Amino acid sequence: MTWDTLLYDLHDDGVAVVTLNRPDRMNTLGGSMKPDLHDLFMNVMLNDRNVRCVVLTGQGDRAFCAGADIKERAANRPVPAEYFAKQKYTHDLFSGIEEFERPVIAAINGVALGGGCELALCADIRIAADTARIGLTEVKLGVLPAAGGTQRLPRLIGEARAKELMFTGRMLSAAEALQLGLVSHVVPPADLMDTALTLARDIAAKPPLSVSFIKQAVHAGLQVGIEAGLDYERYAAAMLMDSEDRREGFAAFLEKRPPVFRGR
Repeated sequence: MTWDTLLYDLHDDGVAVVTLNRPDRMNTLGGSMKPDLHDLFMNVMLNDRNVRCVVLTGQGDRAFCAGADIKERAANRPVPAEYFAKQKYTHDLFSGIEEFERPVIAAINGVALGGGCELALCADIRIAADTARIGLTEVKLGVLPAAGGTQRLPRLIGEARAKELMFTGRMLSAAEALQLGLVSHVVPPADLMDTALTLARDIAAKPPLSVSFIKQAVHAGLQVGIEAGLDYERYAAAMLMDSEDRREGFAAFLEKRPPVFRGR
């Protein structure tokens, strides 16, 4: 299967690599990229149990994703009601990537600005090349982060810091992003994909049901009070009690051998 704006490669170890492929337009979210992302995540990978972890990156060394394609957008000025309705598609797409039941790692290989930063915020883990620049720069164009940035960034780095970055539109260096907790690792560009793939393979080797329920429990708990979060944690743990992978994990431990998890 092929897409106009994406490259897709599923490795034998269960790691899927999704590459935003509009390098001539800084991998911006134009053309058919949003429908392509929806099709790949929701129709292809979601239904393929061989996919255990996803690495999302950009083609080339200049950009992970520079956000909206301004050349496309400049000539388009929808009425507010029309924009309000259409933006629901983007929100649903990004939420679908954020809630994708298997882990997503963003390998930020260059600039991640505006919608590109918002896309990276949907990943579970972010790793950046030390040359990357990251920011929600929409205010400089007279608009605001409208693909989830006003909601996800404060939850990640705190309200005051997020407001400062969005009010000013300032770009962060990779080192600053690491200090704020926006990314988890910063590495030289030549090491970026190896670092992301090594982590993805480690995750992919773990029992898929456990990893999925961990992700869901964390996400659910962040939206509610701790008591409701603990209730979901208890539910998730109970759902794993009769899984084949739990039996395999215990048997492998007792037999002192590596486990083979099958996601059942």
